Amino acid sequence: AGCVGKSAQFPLQTWLPDAMEGPTPVSALVHSATMVAAGVYLAGRFFPVFLPEVLLTIAYTGAITLFVAATIAVVATDIKRVLAYSTISQLGYMMLAIGLGGWLAGLFHLITHAFFKSLMFLASGSVIVGCHHEQEMPRMGGLRKKMPVTAYTMLVGVIAICGLAIPLHWIIPGFSGGYDIAFSGYHSKDAIIATALTYANLNPIHLLLFLAPLITAGITAFYMFRLWFYTFAGTPRDQELYDHCHESPRVMTVPLVILAVFAMFCAIGGEGGPLFNLLGASETHVVDVAGSGIDLPTHSDISRFHGQAGMLALLVAGLGTLLAYLMYCRRQPDPSLIKRQFAATHEFLVEKWRFDELYDTMFVRPVHVIAAWFARFDLSILDGILHGCARSAVVVAGWDRKFDEGVIDRLIDWVAEKTQDVGRSLQAVQTGRLRQYVMFIALGVVTLFVLI
Repeated sequence: AGCVGKSAQFPLQTWLPDAMEGPTPVSALVHSATMVAAGVYLAGRFFPVFLPEVLLTIAYTGAITLFVAATIAVVATDIKRVLAYSTISQLGYMMLAIGLGGWLAGLFHLITHAFFKSLMFLASGSVIVGCHHEQEMPRMGGLRKKMPVTAYTMLVGVIAICGLAIPLHWIIPGFSGGYDIAFSGYHSKDAIIATALTYANLNPIHLLLFLAPLITAGITAFYMFRLWFYTFAGTPRDQELYDHCHESPRVMTVPLVILAVFAMFCAIGGEGGPLFNLLGASETHVVDVAGSGIDLPTHSDISRFHGQAGMLALLVAGLGTLLAYLMYCRRQPDPSLIKRQFAATHEFLVEKWRFDELYDTMFVRPVHVIAAWFARFDLSILDGILHGCARSAVVVAGWDRKFDEGVIDRLIDWVAEKTQDVGRSLQAVQTGRLRQYVMFIALGVVTLFVLI
């Protein structure tokens, strides 16, 4: 559950796109390589601890996440928001791989994703700065002429995340080198889909865990090339914006070039390369599957399906790329026409599968209702009790005042009056005349003498 929240997995994926309001370099750092990846990293580190049933839950969580986020990215128009939902989808791929037993493939994709997604976030920031803080792609178009470094470095990231490659053994007869011309994303995503295909063959009832990432690979290629074509290809859709657009300074473009190099070559060699071996390709974690009815794929199992999985993934990604080109470069079919024909579906996706409304109905409104109940209880019961106690205290205080004024004060005043009367009566004796005092002294002495 902690990993789900940290890595924005279903059903807690809604927070990440809303966190895109921060500066783009911060998004590039925390939303591609560090913060959101921490949940995936934790799941990968804890892989030996998880039972097969727990891994199956992780796998389905990742499968749902990667598909839902990809479908929302298809209709997003804010350039950073597209990348945000792309991040959620790719995190779903990583979680899926871990749940299928391919923890190495998941962490492999985590590292390659860090490079190409950081590249694309910084490239989007370069576009935003060059377009004077405009983030809506429908106002852009044709920017590759004004921002060539940003455009082509971002294209490297797009190709990497789509998992595109040139299979040389299809072109050169007898060539056995495999997919030699491929960027980092192809190798890591290919490893995940191969793991999913192997898992589906071992557990046919869970075929969905292979179909979801395979179909989403095509959706990913579509929405990422949609972003690139929308932004950099074609003709300007806002001439004023285009006229004022400019390439970013070297302090922004040099990091793009550096990241583009890593996005191309960080996973060179694929599962036999140095990065994969650095992750611990020689290590094996055995999960006890006895009695679970679930078979986890081994490395040898996965290697048998690698070629087939790579071919299917490349075919689907190519179809997604071709569809994006036809729709956003050739306008055949016209995206606006499709939007009108599928208006309900488009609105559903724009509203993010209505998760916000669902959570508002399930959690926010009930909390408001309960809070209103407590407010009424506070106003009617607690305040009523307190106000009743206050009124009672005022009544008792009134009685006490009457007793104090009528009895206590009168008694004290009577004692004072009598004391004053006694004092006045003694004034006749205390005259202040010396002769009288001497006479009283002499009379006293005589009286004492007589008594003695």
